[in-house]
Amino acid sequence: MNNDLTIQAIRKAADALAGVAHATPLDRSSTFSQMVGAPVYLKLENLQKTGSFKLRGAYNKIHSLSEAEKKCGVIAASAGNHAQGVAYAASHTGIRSVIVMPETAPLSKVSATRGYGAEVVLAGTSYDEAFARAKQLEQQQGLTFVHAFNDPQVMAGQGTIGLEILRELPELATVVVPIGGGGLIAGVATAIKALAPKVQVVGVQAAGADAMARSKQAGVLTPTAVASTIADGIAVKSPGDATFAVIQQVVDEIVTIDDEAIAAAILMLLERAKLMVEGAGAIGLAALLHGKIPVRGPVACLISGGNIDVNFIARIIERGLVKAGRRVIITTTVVDRPGALQRMLASIAACRGNVLYVHHDRIQHEVPLGQAKVQVSLETRDEEHTAEILSALQLEGYCVAKD
Repeated sequence: MNNDLTIQAIRKAADALAGVAHATPLDRSSTFSQMVGAPVYLKLENLQKTGSFKLRGAYNKIHSLSEAEKKCGVIAASAGNHAQGVAYAASHTGIRSVIVMPETAPLSKVSATRGYGAEVVLAGTSYDEAFARAKQLEQQQGLTFVHAFNDPQVMAGQGTIGLEILRELPELATVVVPIGGGGLIAGVATAIKALAPKVQVVGVQAAGADAMARSKQAGVLTPTAVASTIADGIAVKSPGDATFAVIQQVVDEIVTIDDEAIAAAILMLLERAKLMVEGAGAIGLAALLHGKIPVRGPVACLISGGNIDVNFIARIIERGLVKAGRRVIITTTVVDRPGALQRMLASIAACRGNVLYVHHDRIQHEVPLGQAKVQVSLETRDEEHTAEILSALQLEGYCVAKD
């Protein structure tokens, strides 16, 4: 284990963060507890300042700098949460911060980072290119680099989450933590194992960005060529060597979960828990709900962040409704005469189906003369309700296909 990452270092970080970072809620979810069959608690770091846990590690690192280093300022490379954490922490400390972000970074995240007081430099089209530019500026301007995860002070800051969980839930049996570069789980696991060694620490990665899971299984750091997942906050090709060394000793297991399950968990958290959560924040719950993690008692699931693009949420909601059978498109034909379309729609209304839009086309070549093709988008309760509507239409003589 990294000699600089100890329970003493984490407790010192907690003292430094007092009054700066929120001690976020540990909320028991009746819904998810019933689904899993054990008490499930959500550690809501999506409610943290800047919208994620990243503030903890960034502030602890900046707080630990010498006065000379603070005077020179700090620099970081990030496309999102770490950028905002460093910007806020530096501004709170009263020092200069430079954040290098890819040119492809969402405008909302660039604006938020600037809003927290950072000088934003846009460079390259990927994190790797932004990182390379940040290292150049570090040397040119004498800035101190604040790494997103591969730093003991950053890990110690993240480890304060573990202290808070145990303080509120001493009977904890399992803690579930997202993994990208590994800084979050390294800190949390170090705190948990020091104070409650019997607690199981389980990390979760996206199936399309599973470098740390592969590394743990192989026993050697194993980067991946591609990191592809909707959980962009943990899409890391090369996890840290320092974090990996810690994880090998204090993390019991790492599991993976696919993007479909992550998207479903985002939607479920929004609908059932009224929580806006990004992909990286929802991944632990996704694994828990899909039976990837053995349940032996009370479970704390770390919801690491809530910085998600609203347009992406809209796509997830639409896709989730379709998958759940609550949004459906049906196609049929009607006689091309006045009142025919109205009668078909009346049949749908009688079954309490809600029509979202109708496309009526009488000129397509495959439609016989005297008939019109009708496509209807419907909002329904579930798949059973959809089947009821289709059956009612078929009984009335319509030949109906579900798209």
